[in-house]
Amino acid sequence: MEFKTYQGRVEIDILREGKSFIHEGLMVETGDNLWLEIDGRKHKAVATKVGDVWWVHIMGHTLEFEVIEPGAVSSGDEVGLSAPMPGKILEVHVSEGQSVETGDLLMVMEAMKMEHKIVASSAGKVDTVHFTAGDQVPQGAELISIS
Repeated sequence: MEFKTYQGRVEIDILREGKSFIHEGLMVETGDNLWLEIDGRKHKAVATKVGDVWWVHIMGHTLEFEVIEPGAVSSGDEVGLSAPMPGKILEVHVSEGQSVETGDLLMVMEAMKMEHKIVASSAGKVDTVHFTAGDQVPQGAELISIS
């Protein structure tokens, strides 16, 4: 899973066992209460979701996490543009090597019976167009790389 924290994006491989989640010796137990086991000691935590952000209170500290869904991009991302959900590419409006400006229409895809316009989040040059019209794409697939 990928999270956005105050330190930037963090990818964490989590092992799930029933209602427990384990990562590098840290165990989170869910149920009626939320418990974090650190170095063999259990600590009660309180988690609250506000919008897309989780606030976790534990041991006198407040941690803020935002789960980044596959395909999510923001204007600060310096990665390629990804499919927000599974769908079909209807139109491609750019080609490799083309210069684009912020907000330029790059692609149109259909997902859940709706058309989604994929636009440039920043100015740059199109490095790679990964799909063509008619292609099916999974959620999170990189559609276009811009540098």
